[in-house]
Amino acid sequence: MNLAPSQTEHPGEALLSLRGAVKTFGPVVALADGTIELHAGEIHALVGENGAGKSTLVKVMAGLYTPDAGEFRIAGEPQSFRTVGDSKNAGISVIYQEPTLFPDLTVAENIFIGRQPKGALGLISRATMRAKAEELFAQLGVPIDPDRVAEGLSIADQQIIEIAKAISIDARVLIMDEPTAALSGVEVERLFTVARALRDRGAAIMFISHRFEEVFALTDRITVMRDGRYISTVMTRDATIEGIVKEMVGRDIDQLFPKEDAPIGDVVLKVENLTSAGVFSNVSFEVRAGEILGLSGLVGAGRSEVARAVFGVDGYDSGSVQMLGRNCPSARCSTRSPQALALCPRIAASRGWSWISPWGAMQRSRFASAWLGLG
Repeated sequence: MNLAPSQTEHPGEALLSLRGAVKTFGPVVALADGTIELHAGEIHALVGENGAGKSTLVKVMAGLYTPDAGEFRIAGEPQSFRTVGDSKNAGISVIYQEPTLFPDLTVAENIFIGRQPKGALGLISRATMRAKAEELFAQLGVPIDPDRVAEGLSIADQQIIEIAKAISIDARVLIMDEPTAALSGVEVERLFTVARALRDRGAAIMFISHRFEEVFALTDRITVMRDGRYISTVMTRDATIEGIVKEMVGRDIDQLFPKEDAPIGDVVLKVENLTSAGVFSNVSFEVRAGEILGLSGLVGAGRSEVARAVFGVDGYDSGSVQMLGRNCPSARCSTRSPQALALCPRIAASRGWSWISPWGAMQRSRFASAWLGLG
């Protein structure tokens, strides 16, 4: 990755300024002091632990939530968003981790949904729509067919389409909320190339991520939140991972993920010589109670396919899967009913959590302590 982001100081007025924003839900204070400034021509990271208030801050900026208190300005002008449309009209666009395109529409139709260009007779001009979409992708330097149906596109391509949509409405502020969580290394670098190009054209970009290597590779400044409050803002070039983590958690951390001893029990899940022709071959491993087993590999190595076969979503040609010594036939999930198995897929929004366990709580707890993680 390119480890040399722009490090430009930003004197003068901010393009977006949010100060002292407060949002409560009954007795729960979701945001106690939401404060951030975004300047044109910068990529600004927002970091914090889960529950720090980042999502609430984004929803205030996106017009989903109306703050109970605080000052919100765009280019120096006071703002009070009541709807998402108000936010978009002010030039703010949010790119979420899992885009929400219409799967049955084309790429061009998704970009211009609700704003389709019309011809002389008042009918939708598909030729104009296609030409404008091609122009947007040319600006981004990404070859995507405007006539392709959105269903089946990768998360990376869907995010680029959302960015093209933002450009088409002249968005001045782009908020990228965990955009790289489901992307490969190559896809992340492509997204970063697009983000840098937008920054160089004068856009203000807010980048939210838990991955410090990405934060330090891409951004110009970093704002830290903790417990719903603004903590600090620092130039990325002057920051360290240790310093950022300390401000996120409010104390010194000797080890980010200290290794702790755990009692390892009997084999819970055993896979032997699992093979699916053309997909994976002779995969074997064991997962014991009380341990976490990592399954790693490059994109396309077959990690997700192995997990789906073990769970029973997909079949396999040979080999065996055993749960607590019981054979699991190669079939669909419904045949796993005597077992206790859960699958949390990489793309949770479209494939969801699945949990099969007709056993009592003791057996469920026994399996829940053994995990197979894909990395």
